Amino acid sequence: MKPQHQLVFLLKSYSEDFELAARMVASFHMFNQDQIPLFIVVPDLDQKLFEPLLEKGVTLIPESRFGEYLVSEPVHGMRAGYINQEIVKLSFWELDLTENYFCVDSDAEFIRPFTIADFMFDPETPYSVLVQDLELAVEPAYYSQYWQIREKEITHIADLLDLDTRVILTCHGHQVFSTKVLESFRSDFLTPKGWSYRDALAQAPYEFTWYNLWLQKTALHEIHPREPWVKVFHHEGQYLEYVSRGVSVTDLARGYLAVVINSSFTRELPQTPSASANSKSQALAQHLSYGEVAKLIQAKLRSTARTRFNN
Repeated sequence: MKPQHQLVFLLKSYSEDFELAARMVASFHMFNQDQIPLFIVVPDLDQKLFEPLLEKGVTLIPESRFGEYLVSEPVHGMRAGYINQEIVKLSFWELDLTENYFCVDSDAEFIRPFTIADFMFDPETPYSVLVQDLELAVEPAYYSQYWQIREKEITHIADLLDLDTRVILTCHGHQVFSTKVLESFRSDFLTPKGWSYRDALAQAPYEFTWYNLWLQKTALHEIHPREPWVKVFHHEGQYLEYVSRGVSVTDLARGYLAVVINSSFTRELPQTPSASANSKSQALAQHLSYGEVAKLIQAKLRSTARTRFNN
């Protein structure tokens, strides 16, 4: 039987992210022009907490629906809860609810109207976010902390799938998953190896890369690549760069549907246009220590002195 929906949104969340999820759902309702359904998967014990989010078009699904695949111990050094959210994303298609689903994170916030056409090239074919993320490779801190490990692991996935590793196109998240592609991934790759979703993630815990590279290997639908729908600030430096340049939510909305700001350093979007000195200073003040401010003042004084002296 053909799934009921052409496209739905999938949110995998839990109690500690409830406030972020509530913010995401509110923005989802505000900008969802085509009334795309939203399915929220949470641990069974968290269902009561999430019930207030069950407005029209939102369905809550207990995590136990995926119980045959879930893990209770760490996998590949990742805690069980982290691996389980990856497993849910890879196996959600098995509920036969939709032909395609957009995986959205709790800390996303939509910032402008969106429709099905933003995510689907045509009624049968989703767009695919496929990028190299080279802007992250050139950042020294990100490169040393994350990039080298990620590059090694996604290359390992490509090797397992017998793909050329010279240019690997994938994404960090916020991808549209095709049921057709994931069904093939299970039946044509996992099953012949005797693997479960857990076994694939034990090799490399990057669910989006498993999907993206299997799509490129099989070409089960035409691939129409596009840049990300969601602007992700992976670390504080990226966020501060945008604030210092006066980039506002209005500016971001010209290129993106939503924004994710790592909740470890802020839970607030830059809400004002940030064009004035006051708005920039207020935003920066949240993140700079007095010592850092003092260094900035010294650098500014030296720069001003050099300019005046040279003139």
